[in-house]
Amino acid sequence: MRAARYHEYGSVETLVVEQVPDPHPGPGEIRIRVAAASVNPIDWKLRSGAARELLPLELPVIPGRDAVGVIDEIGDGVEGVSIGDRVFGLGGVTGATAELAVLSAWAHAPATWKDEESAGAGLATVTAMGGLKVLGPLQGRTLLVEGAAGGVGSAAVEIAVAQGATVIGTASERNHGFLTSLGAVPTTYGTGLAERLATLAPDGVDIALDTAASGSLADLVAIVGDAARVSTIADHANAQRLGVRLVNAENDSTFLAAAAELGRQGRYAPRVERTYPLERIAEAHAYAERGHTQGKIVIHL
Repeated sequence: MRAARYHEYGSVETLVVEQVPDPHPGPGEIRIRVAAASVNPIDWKLRSGAARELLPLELPVIPGRDAVGVIDEIGDGVEGVSIGDRVFGLGGVTGATAELAVLSAWAHAPATWKDEESAGAGLATVTAMGGLKVLGPLQGRTLLVEGAAGGVGSAAVEIAVAQGATVIGTASERNHGFLTSLGAVPTTYGTGLAERLATLAPDGVDIALDTAASGSLADLVAIVGDAARVSTIADHANAQRLGVRLVNAENDSTFLAAAAELGRQGRYAPRVERTYPLERIAEAHAYAERGHTQGKIVIHL
């Protein structure tokens, strides 16, 4: 099969497209013929070597954690799917940006989602839903999402709105229209956030989700009044210091199925900013590294 791969840690120039051996699913896994895969921050952090102490890799490595495609091989013990089903989901921390990929968590992709939307749903969905779940029920509460325009942030906004929350999202001004389209009330991040929120939410902010790791956790705790009502998916050091709930992405098929159901109801669709062919994987990684995206970056196979 053809796949993107890097043989050493480094810049985007280490990425090549080449022939590699086909993978096969183990017990409890499936293999898909990939239509599209997404690019996540963890992908370039792993490739660059920035995350090697936390997640050491056995090189060479195929980047990518989530994808969409049609099932063509099923491992032992798997039920509820058949060869030919269109599914989206997650495998290991690597391996998805290839013509064939093994998944360990998945759900049937809604017919309402295009391939690029389904490809961008896996990691963003489980991360956003994990971060929201620990905050308790959302119906009738005011939620602040810090870093709301990115892949996880935009997913959290749409999912929370669908579950009945009033959502305020922080982002740079150029992304405010995007946040409005998701159903959030936009504001800028940084100095003066508490004062801006006092105007936007005169009855107060109930809960907060940090997706940006911008150093604002202490401010978020002060805004909601209790560290237990703040979660972060990114700021490990400050979460431990402040007692904020830290959420790590898990391959949870329950979250994926819940997101897919919202998709079928027309209440959630992953937002995609850019798509690239496999041959331009280096450009996709370079764009992702610059940050400040509006939704997901996706590779078409």
